[in-house]
Amino acid sequence: MQSINILIVGVGGQGTLLTSRVLGNLASDLGYDVKVSEVHGMAQRGGSVVTHVRFGNKVYSPLIEVGKADILLSFEKMEALRWVHYLKERGMVITNDQSINPMPVITGAAEYPDDILDGLKKSTAEVININALDIAKEIGNIRVTNSVLLGVLAKYTDIDYKNWEKALSHTVPPRTVEINLKAFDKGYNARG
Repeated sequence: MQSINILIVGVGGQGTLLTSRVLGNLASDLGYDVKVSEVHGMAQRGGSVVTHVRFGNKVYSPLIEVGKADILLSFEKMEALRWVHYLKERGMVITNDQSINPMPVITGAAEYPDDILDGLKKSTAEVININALDIAKEIGNIRVTNSVLLGVLAKYTDIDYKNWEKALSHTVPPRTVEINLKAFDKGYNARG
């Protein structure tokens, strides 16, 4: 298997790091060589968080090169646009239809763009936009938005559903397994 490169982007507190651990555990459970590299700045203050996840028969570097990501999994729309240049030519963007205003927008120094999806579609033909936050709210806990997005991602891979469930169950805190599995299933079956 050639290496699979997934770039996870979002804002601090959205669960991107837990998502990368689920992916790392999934790949490891399947016997792949896996590398995960977390890059986060002001994560606790709502800053950008980026995680590189690479797995395959042999992976040498933990970092994805610009233009080499197979999938960009975004927890916030503007972060997707900010990092889309990492996507390969026929890569896929999966983005949460959520907008979180960065500090320049909050202070009035900038405006939040309203044409983000158009910008993403100019970069790649495959853009999946899903309101994972609303799905998580319907389930009763916005903290499982990341599991909703994992479910969406799982639908577009060749990895068996049961393997995803196992990795998720072994990664999230034990008391949250049931609600995370429910969120995962809702994402897997959602239309985006």
